[in-house]
Amino acid sequence: MIQNSLWLQGFKENKQKPKLEKNKFDICIIGGGIAGMSVAFHLKDSNLEVLLIDQGTIGFGATAYTSAKISYLQELPLSKIASMHGEEASRNYFRSQKEAYDKIKTIIDKYKIDCDYVHTKEYIIAPTEKEIVKLKTEKNYYQKWNIPYFETQSLSLPIPVSYAFGVESAVFHPLKYLYGLKDIMKNKIDILENVCAKNITKNQDIYSIETDIGTIHANYVVVCTHYPFFIKPGYIPFKTHVEKSYVTATHTENTQALSCITTGTPLHSVRYHQDYLIYGSCAHALTNHLDDEKNFGILKKRLQDHFQKKPDYMWFNQDLIPNDGLPFIGETESEHLYLATGFHTWGMTNGTLAGMIIADLILKGNSPYKELFALKRKWNLNRIGHFLVDGSRYGKIYLQTCLIKNPKFYQNHVCVTYENGKRIGIYIDDNGVRHKVLNTCPHMKCHLVFNEKEKTWDCPCHSSRFDIDGNIIRGPSKNSIQFLE
Repeated sequence: MIQNSLWLQGFKENKQKPKLEKNKFDICIIGGGIAGMSVAFHLKDSNLEVLLIDQGTIGFGATAYTSAKISYLQELPLSKIASMHGEEASRNYFRSQKEAYDKIKTIIDKYKIDCDYVHTKEYIIAPTEKEIVKLKTEKNYYQKWNIPYFETQSLSLPIPVSYAFGVESAVFHPLKYLYGLKDIMKNKIDILENVCAKNITKNQDIYSIETDIGTIHANYVVVCTHYPFFIKPGYIPFKTHVEKSYVTATHTENTQALSCITTGTPLHSVRYHQDYLIYGSCAHALTNHLDDEKNFGILKKRLQDHFQKKPDYMWFNQDLIPNDGLPFIGETESEHLYLATGFHTWGMTNGTLAGMIIADLILKGNSPYKELFALKRKWNLNRIGHFLVDGSRYGKIYLQTCLIKNPKFYQNHVCVTYENGKRIGIYIDDNGVRHKVLNTCPHMKCHLVFNEKEKTWDCPCHSSRFDIDGNIIRGPSKNSIQFLE
C-alpha cells in the first residue's frame, strides 16, 4: 500500500532551486495549483510579462490530493448560500460553477489535453429518510430554475441510498490537466518552482515580493496559495476553517461512469478512475480527531465493510471552508493585490473560476462575479453564528494542546516538552537519532501535533506542516521550526 496520492504516480518532484534571472514583471502569481495555473492560462495572450512561482513543484500541493470531480452539484451549496446571501446570490453561484465546468471541457477539447476526462452521472445521496428533506430542498432550486436533473431511489453501490438526485458531470486526472495547461503556456508565462514567497510590501504602485531566492517586483500580485501566507489583507483565518478528509484508491474490475457524495455523517465519496475505485470518508474539522493513525484505520474499515477491498493508495486532503459558503476571489483592500482561496471542497471548478475572474479584473477591470466573491461581504446573524463556531474550534484546540502536551495516541518515540523555556517536539527515529523542533507554528502560534502516519508535525488550526527536522512542507506558515540549541 502506498501512502500517497494516486495522482502523483508518474510525476517527478522537482527539487532544483532556480536562479532569479529577472526580477521585474507586470504580474506575479504566487501558487501553482489549479487556481494559479488557471489565472496564468487566461493571461497568456495578454502581452503582459507574467511570472508564476510555487513553493514546491507545480500541482504537488492541494490540487494533487483532491478527488478531482468536476462538479457543479456540490453537496447542497445552494440552500446554504441562499440562507446567507439570498436566492439571487445562490443562482449566480450555480451559474459560476456551471460556467467553470463548461470552461474546463472547452479548454480540454480546444487544446486536446490528454487528462483522462470522462463524462459521468453525479449524484448527491440521502442515506437515510431524515436526509431526504435536505436533498429535496436543494432539488427545488433545480426545478425552479429549470436545471436538468434526474432522481432515483437506488444505485448500484454498496452504500445506503434512500434517495438521490443528480446531474450530468465529469471527472479527470488533475495533474495531467495542469501539465496540459503548462505546455500550452510554454514560452508565454515564466514559471519558477521551489520559490518560497515570504512577504509582500508595496511602494507607491509597485509590489515587492520577498522570496528565498531574491526580491521580485510587480505591478499586480495574485495570491493563489491553498491558504494565504499572510493574515491581512483579507483576514482569511477569521472567515474560514480547515476541513480534513481521507481518501483511498483501490484496483477494481467493476468501474462505473458515476460519482457521488452522501449527505450527513458518515460521509461517503465515490468516483472511478480507469481501473481504480476512489473512495473518501472521515471528513472532520482540522481541530478535531487529531489521531491520523486512527482516522486512516476508520477509513480502511469502511472501505472493507462497504466494498470488501483493501486500499492500494491512501492519502488525506485539506480544504479551506468559508463560513458563509462562498469562496474568496478578487481584489483585496490593497489595490492590484488579488486573492483566490476558500474553495470549500470543490477546487476544480472554483480554481478554474478564479482564473477567469481575476484575469477579467486585471484585463477588463470587471467581472460578472466580482461582487459575489468579493473579499469584503456583508455580515448577518447566520454568518456570525458560523464565525463563532469557527472561533470556538480554534479556542478549544489551542487550550487542549496547552493542557495536553502529549496525547494518548503518541507513541514512545514522540514527546513534547520544554527546554530553556521553549516548547519543543522530539521525534526519535529508527536509528535512535533525536530530531528536535520548536513545537509552535510560526503562522499564528498554535501548538503542533505529531502525525504518526506521515511522520510530520502538523498545525491543527490552519494546516501548516513541517518535517521531523522542522522544515516547512506546506503553509500558510512562511517559516520553518528548526530548534537551535
